[in-house]
Amino acid sequence: MAGTTNLVRHRQGVGRVAAVAAASLLALTACGSDEASGGIELERGESGMMPAIEPPGPEGFDTADVMGVAIETPEEWEVQNDGSQLCMTPPGQSSCAYGSIQLVPKQADKHPQSWPKKDDAFHDDDGWADDTDSCRSLNTAASGNIGVEGATLTTGPGNVFEHADGLKSHHSLWTVTCDNDDTFEVRMWFLPESDVLLYVWSVDAQYSAVYDEIAASMDTTEYRNG
Repeated sequence: MAGTTNLVRHRQGVGRVAAVAAASLLALTACGSDEASGGIELERGESGMMPAIEPPGPEGFDTADVMGVAIETPEEWEVQNDGSQLCMTPPGQSSCAYGSIQLVPKQADKHPQSWPKKDDAFHDDDGWADDTDSCRSLNTAASGNIGVEGATLTTGPGNVFEHADGLKSHHSLWTVTCDNDDTFEVRMWFLPESDVLLYVWSVDAQYSAVYDEIAASMDTTEYRNG
């Protein structure tokens, strides 16, 4: 029986060696075939391979729409949408005030002075608001009784920002100085031809990257086709 056992083990060993050799030969043949064909690589979805999977959307964001303009809104932020404009406010702040970002289609068309389209106000030092009399710093935003000393456009007239639909808006940033020496920043993305305004009323610096993510997600395709 010992001889039989040794014979079985020998056959099993030979079988394993043969299998390994066959696998190696198959791999070498495949490599040789690739080299001969110029290194052709299979792409997803070809020859029975798994099809490409769509990447997931941004984590922590929901999708909102106003007048056909779609945009991502942070899940923890308060969102106000009256059908003509949309406002996103970070936690702990007053609605549509410090730290908030507003999306307004037909902004210039609805504004009495056509701000910010008229005279390309989005390129001017004083173009940061339709009413430039009130300080919006963190300490003064609620009171509204502190005046403004002046403002400076910190981005050049040629500064643009690309959105999800491929359109590029005029991207403007201002530093505003108040009468009490407080300062605050205002950000604007404006599409003059489409007349769509995305506007940070008074920047909360901790959300600087979030503002850019929101702006990058804006899609005006349906709005422009409507």
